[in-house]
Amino acid sequence: MGTYIGKVVSALVADIIMPIPGALVQGGEWRQAVIFINVGNGITFGIGDFVGVLIDFLIVALVIFFIVKYARKMRLK
Repeated sequence: MGTYIGKVVSALVADIIMPIPGALVQGGEWRQAVIFINVGNGITFGIGDFVGVLIDFLIVALVIFFIVKYARKMRLK
């Protein structure tokens, strides 16, 4: 059951929520954003991908929090 809930939440994030920032950013590929620091040979940070994964995690954690909160409430009654 947990696997299927994870798949549903992942689909919600990927198909419903994440297209919103993509529509707001010019070009729509905000997960490809990088920061380049010109030190030595140069350092490239994949900031867009990191922010995307962080948003995914926060949304999944929030959904799981509400599921657990609801399950505890139903158990007490």
